Amino acid sequence: MNRIMAVFIFILIFLVIDFYVFQAVLTVSKNWSPLWKQVFRYGYWLPTLISVSGLVWWSFSDPYKGTDYVRIYVIVGSAILYLSKIFAVLFLFVDDLQRGTRWLVQYFSKSKDSLPGAPINRAEFLSQAALIASAVPLGLSVYGVISGAHDYRVKRITLKLPNLPKSFDGIRIGQVSDIHSGSFWNKKAVKGGVEMMMAEKPDLIFFTGDLVNNETSEVKDYIPVFEKLKAPLGVFSTTGNHDYGDYRPWKTQEAKQQNFKDLIEAHRLLGYDLLMNENRIITQNGEKLAIIGIENWGAGRFSKYGKLDQAYRGVDEAAAKILLSHDPTSWDAIVRPAHKDIDLTLSGHTHGFQFGVEIGNIKWSPCQYVYKQWAGLYQEGEQYLYVNRGFGYLGYPGRIGMPPELTIFELKKS
Repeated sequence: MNRIMAVFIFILIFLVIDFYVFQAVLTVSKNWSPLWKQVFRYGYWLPTLISVSGLVWWSFSDPYKGTDYVRIYVIVGSAILYLSKIFAVLFLFVDDLQRGTRWLVQYFSKSKDSLPGAPINRAEFLSQAALIASAVPLGLSVYGVISGAHDYRVKRITLKLPNLPKSFDGIRIGQVSDIHSGSFWNKKAVKGGVEMMMAEKPDLIFFTGDLVNNETSEVKDYIPVFEKLKAPLGVFSTTGNHDYGDYRPWKTQEAKQQNFKDLIEAHRLLGYDLLMNENRIITQNGEKLAIIGIENWGAGRFSKYGKLDQAYRGVDEAAAKILLSHDPTSWDAIVRPAHKDIDLTLSGHTHGFQFGVEIGNIKWSPCQYVYKQWAGLYQEGEQYLYVNRGFGYLGYPGRIGMPPELTIFELKKS
């Protein structure tokens, strides 16, 4: 009932916004030909009809039935549409404010000319500016879905590690993170991303969590795609905060537990060696490299299933150590304070907020106001953290200025 009430309040707010912005639509199109006038005015209400219909569906049905991206498009599509219209509202409000002020001054003044200047004609400027202001973020959002969602980029990083054994000097490691298979809408493009990683011929591949959004069934159709990730020394994985089914209601606790068992099985079917607070030792020419993997551990409200001390047991004999930990906040919280011999931690989780600017040395995203380490390489002493920007997407089904990432590390002995 609370969900239904909340949705109808949102619908009421949306309709108020729609009618307000529609005044600009009427003004801009008043001198158009009858045909284009009707097309423009009726076309304005089509997205509203789709959005409201989707929200009503959200209210009266089980939103967790069917594919996850239907739910995403209903909620996120509505948010994008009306956030864009807010820009138009701001322009129109300026117009109404100046006209209202002028009316009040003239109403209480004996002289009709007491306020200097002529009122701005909405038809001449502000209505058009309002619609343009609304169209720009809407167009950018659509572009981010169509072009940005699957615009995979390979990031190549060379790292010099003092503890790296000579036998592993020059080893190439691929990292994929945050697949979020429930969000995908273009399987062909996803296959292309996997092929890009395989073209790099990595010796090892790491997947650092969030295989799904809410439940394991989302990955079923993508197992034949992601099982193509292969490497001579193995593919190792860990879990992210979305892999536990914590973000959707379950009829029983047993159903939730079964969902997680299915997730573990999905990793097996993919051919990934899932590290659940455990480690693996890779040996070459008698020299050892430790791969440590913990379940999700995130600062603040995020789940803390990770047990680093448990995962660390038995790796003392390995000269170099690499940790797979989905949430980068674990690096400052539990990795560096207690385990200063972990040379490299690989994380994901942030997605770089799927929005930002990266041009040369300029790197900005709203993500940086939430996470200290949010994208790329970080160093403290001789310890490194790398935060992958993610392969998939969550919520907004696209990316703007923060493309999906495939990372290739070449490790060198310093």
